[in-house]
Formats: sequence, C-alpha cells, structure tokens
Amino acid sequence: MSVTAEELGRAYLAGEGLPPLPRGHLIDGRFQPSVSGEEMESFDPGLGTAFASFAAGGADDVALAVTSAERGLAIWRQTGPAERHRVLQTVAGLIRETSPLLSLVDTLDSGKTLSEAKGDVESAARMFDYYAAIAETLEGSEIPLSQDQISFTRREPVGVTAHIIPWNYPTSTFARGVAPALAAGCSVVAKPAETTPFTALVMADLLLKAGLPAGVVNVVTGLGTAVGAPLVAHPAIRHITFTGSVATGVTVAQAAARRVASVTLELGGKSPLIALSDCDPDAVAQGALWAIFSNAGQVCSAGSRLIVHRSVHSAVVTRLVALTEALRVGHGLRAVDMGAINSKAQRDKISGYVEGARARGRNILTGGQSVRTSEACQGWFYAPTLIDDLPTDDPCVVEEIFGPVLAIQIVDSDEEALNAANGTAFGLMAGIYSQDIGRALAMARDLDSGQVTINDYWAGGVAVPFGGRRLSGYGREKGREGVAAYLSTKAITVRLPASPAKA
Repeated sequence: MSVTAEELGRAYLAGEGLPPLPRGHLIDGRFQPSVSGEEMESFDPGLGTAFASFAAGGADDVALAVTSAERGLAIWRQTGPAERHRVLQTVAGLIRETSPLLSLVDTLDSGKTLSEAKGDVESAARMFDYYAAIAETLEGSEIPLSQDQISFTRREPVGVTAHIIPWNYPTSTFARGVAPALAAGCSVVAKPAETTPFTALVMADLLLKAGLPAGVVNVVTGLGTAVGAPLVAHPAIRHITFTGSVATGVTVAQAAARRVASVTLELGGKSPLIALSDCDPDAVAQGALWAIFSNAGQVCSAGSRLIVHRSVHSAVVTRLVALTEALRVGHGLRAVDMGAINSKAQRDKISGYVEGARARGRNILTGGQSVRTSEACQGWFYAPTLIDDLPTDDPCVVEEIFGPVLAIQIVDSDEEALNAANGTAFGLMAGIYSQDIGRALAMARDLDSGQVTINDYWAGGVAVPFGGRRLSGYGREKGREGVAAYLSTKAITVRLPASPAKA
C-alpha cells in the first residue's frame, strides 16, 4: 500500500471512514454471510463506538467451514514442500505490503497503540517467513533393524485443525498457529475473538492471494458460544490450538478428550520479574515498564509481578514510579505510550481488582483509576498502576488481572524470591535481573516456568518455543517445536527380499 498507517489513522479520526474490509466468513475460498444472516458490530476501544460490522456465525457456518477444510486438506496434504514454501513466503511479503491496513485494523480492533500494532503485523510476517523455511525441511528418519528389514518414518499432517484466536494479539497469534499448520500440510478453520475479527479476515484474504487453494484456510467469526463451542466439538477436527482463559481452556480440552483430539493450550499467566540484590535498578525499572504496560498489560506473559530484594526496593521503585507517571495514555492512533483496554467489561474487571486492593489497605503508588481525559472520555482506558509491598496471598498477586497493574512483592533472599516466583498456579514466563550470570542461571533452573529471560524481558523471537506449565497450559508454539503439534509420525517397516548371497 502506498498510503501509510498514520495517514489511514488520521483519515479515520477525521471521520473519513476506512478502506473496504471483508465482513463475511471465509469458507471454501470466498467471503459469505452467515447462514442466519446475522451480523455483529466491532467496537473501537479508544472511542467506545462501533466502526464496522461482521458476520455472526453459528453451528451451520462451522459445519460448512469444516467440510470445506476437509476438501482443502485432500489437496494441500498432497502439495509438495516447495509449493508450501512458496505460498507461505508469498504470504509474508503480502503481509508487509498490507501492513498499513493491517496495523490500522489491529489498533481499532484491539485498542493497542499503532506502533504496537505494527510490531504485531511484522511478527506475523516473520512467522510465515520462518515456517516457509520449515516446510521444506520436515524430514523423517531411518531406524536400523536387521539386514533383511528396513524401517523409516514419515511425518504427515494430522488433518483439519481448529484455531481459537485471542483478542490481545489477533494478527500475530493467527499467524503463530496457522503458519505452522500450513507448513505441516494441514487445513485450518480459525475462529477469531468476537472483539477482534478483522485482521484474521484480512490475513485469510492474503493467503488466497498468495495462491493457497480454496478451503485450506477458513475463518468463521462470531461469539465463542455460537462458533467456538461447535468448532472444538466437531468430529472432523483433529487438533485444536487455543489461546485464552483457563476456564475456557479446560472446556476446550474436555471437548477434545471426548473424541481423542490433540490440543495445544496457551492460557493465563502471572509472570514474575525478579530483581536480585545485585541488579541494575535502572535496567529493572525499564524492563518492568516494558513488561507490564505493553499492550496495556493485556498480555498473557506480561511481567505482572515485580519481586524485588529489599536492599534495592527503594531504588527500583522510585525509578519505576517516575517512568510510569510519564506514560501518555490515549487512543492508539495518536502519539501515546499506552492505548485502550479492549472492552468495557475488561476495564471494569481491572478496576475491580484495584478497588479490592484499596479496600484492603494496600499501597497504591500511582494510578488506580480509569482515565478521564477529554480525549479518552468515550473510550475504555485505565491508568498504569503500581501496588507496592503485597503479601503472597493477595488476589493481585495470585490472580491474573490482564491489565496495566503491577503487583510488587519485597523479599530478603534468593530463596524467598524463588518461592514467591513459584508461588502461584501459573507457570508461563519469568524474568531475572542480576549482574551475576551464574546466580541468575541457577535461579532460572529452579523456576517452574515455560520461558525464562535474564536481563531482558521478552527476549527471543519466532524461533524460541513458547508455552506454559500448570494452569498456563501445555504444548509449545513457535520454533521448530511449534510445528510438532500439526504432524503425526508414521513408521513404515519393510521385509527385504533375500540377498543373492543367501539365495
């Protein structure tokens, strides 16, 4: 696109509207309305008003999409690795060409800042680049047996896959599941969150433009109860990739278990950022700011707990308060540091946690209220919030708030820090700040977490496996491990004819 995302954003805020967006389900290679004809509205969280409508699907639409995916699977699983590579590589290029529109829509759907949306879109492009390469390197192996037998393995697609996409990173999470599924030769039915439907539809359109056969990727939009539930229960679905809440994840796993389908669950988190006594306070403050206030804290792997040694507590917190109070909050299309909360219901949930802490007499250092500026009065905003010196059993410590609220815990030793870090039911991510790499690695070894970063929160990228332990889920996405869920290993053993010497 020759126009920039900033130009599109200015036109939208000036009331000049949006470029045309796909509004129907993508089924069998074409966009179509719901069988019922019903539609829903998508709301701009920064203004609190609807900006577009889209198809509200149901079980009939799901059935059509899965049937389409079964037809697509018959074609795509027979498609050679070189062609899969070509299509996925082409998609990556198209995503970058369409980045202005995708970034704008990501901002309007989710509420995040435009710069964060651009990062989300570039991450999606990198996913398709990465898995395009993997499509050509999926290999089996030979198993040595005896002189008159040969055994080898084939890695085959598991079949039709379902993808339940969350609202916090709708573009990159779509790519994170769909790209490896396509690299493996699977077909896809994706269900984006009802509050963020449009980037999945635009991305699916790009897949068609890249040459993906009709039916290989299908997208059905609508409510979770109306679309998600019949999708995960459909007997033709062989693998489900779900990102969302613990409660819904349990329901998805139960539905899959009834028909012995496999599942990847990426669920909640209450990730600790641990500042040891020898840490650099400036680095910790900068890292904590990035870890909790990116995407307004609406990140499963957000560093939502700061576990800080008493000896550096004052130095870290003083710096962090200053940085937090300097953040600009507002509509994601304006020059701000933090955007909106995705929905009024989510903002009210965040407020409920903070008001509960206030009622318990907790020390709220800064923030602790909805933002009520003239710009934000119509949207759903919450101030960046720091709550200090919380006990280990406080709800703000043990429960996922999913918002811009940092719970600070004070400890007196590495052992106490480790116990605090492992002291919730979650195990998604953790960060450690220390100038002693041996000390940090020893703690990393003992953390019950799927990922650990040292002196740089959220370090890594598409090649680094991502997933949790305990209530944070199971299975891994990204990296080479991310394609494993979409592959089934078949062993083939052959009795060889007798050699001439034995004849």
